[in-house]
Amino acid sequence: MRLFHLLACSVFIFFVLYAPQPLLSLFANEFNVLPAIAGSLMTVTMLPLAVAPLVYGLVLAKRNPLLILRVAMVVLGFSCILFIYAPSFELLLLVRFLQGLTLPAALTAMTSYIGMSYTADSLQKNMTLYIGSSIIGGYFGRVLAALFSDLWHWQSFYYVIAFALISLALSINHLRFIKPPISETLSPFDYIKQLKEGAVLKVYGAVFCMFFCFAALLNYLPFILQHTFKITNTRDIGLVYSGYLIGALASIAAPWLLKKAPTPWHLLTAIFIFYNISILLLMSHQLIVFLIAFTLFCGAMFVIHSTAAPLVNKISKAPPSVTNGGYVSFYYSGGALGSLLPGVVYQHHGQTAFMFTLLCVCLCGFMLIIWAYLDGKKTTRG
Repeated sequence: MRLFHLLACSVFIFFVLYAPQPLLSLFANEFNVLPAIAGSLMTVTMLPLAVAPLVYGLVLAKRNPLLILRVAMVVLGFSCILFIYAPSFELLLLVRFLQGLTLPAALTAMTSYIGMSYTADSLQKNMTLYIGSSIIGGYFGRVLAALFSDLWHWQSFYYVIAFALISLALSINHLRFIKPPISETLSPFDYIKQLKEGAVLKVYGAVFCMFFCFAALLNYLPFILQHTFKITNTRDIGLVYSGYLIGALASIAAPWLLKKAPTPWHLLTAIFIFYNISILLLMSHQLIVFLIAFTLFCGAMFVIHSTAAPLVNKISKAPPSVTNGGYVSFYYSGGALGSLLPGVVYQHHGQTAFMFTLLCVCLCGFMLIIWAYLDGKKTTRG
């Protein structure tokens, strides 16, 4: 499978995950539900994303990841059609839950294919490109969903996603992929036990904290823009996500930053400090300061993501599918909790308390990286 083809699949898969986010206020009005209930369209998708990837990683350790990717994309394509015609909010939630069960199969299959097909510098480079494609998918999924909704109707964008997913899936030639043999037969418990060795679990914990903060801010960004800055138009809300696109440029720069840093641990430590500072700036009620801080916040998050994902592949002794399944599981566990719990703080205490909650979680991630460095510096050299 050509890398460009894989990256195109990644973009449209992330469209499925993030397209509803800028439309949450629209769904709240259309289905007459409270904003917090509308926000559950993101939470209900991330919950299975938090649990399923490790299970799928165990399955993929003995399966063709491209076949899994093809099937998952077809299922996601048809789920988009179901989402369009769902007559009630409860059925929207059900479809989003089914998408949440399918998405980790696709995500774990893509990262496993990269982990199986490339090594050393090629692994770092291609994993970074994959993460860049996820950023592009997340950004344009949000912006195009808002734009289509403003110009036509929100359902039109889902027709585009469904057609693209099914077309790309049918063009995957999974029969040409030769899976590297597994050197020894291990039980599922043995696979999972390998993830506990060294610094892997601590990096997973830091990734959990990182995405907890990121999912929280992006999920409640439409409501912050409405209540603090009086921005209510869906197109304008979508354009605010443009700061997110800086993350794509930042993630592409990750290999260059890694060459300049003594070790990946030093880079992760520095960027986590930067991530914390950006959250402090997000407490501002001045729009220009908030937008600049949001851009810095997104850039920092994606450098962490682009560095941590290949790092765990280097230091883990488990098969790539299990390693990446664990990574995706911790990543979206943070997202599931981040899209729900900080919202309670925001509703009761406002923007400043909300950001302070994110700062506390982010500081925990920073401490985990310091701890991981002490465990991992003998294993990994920059």
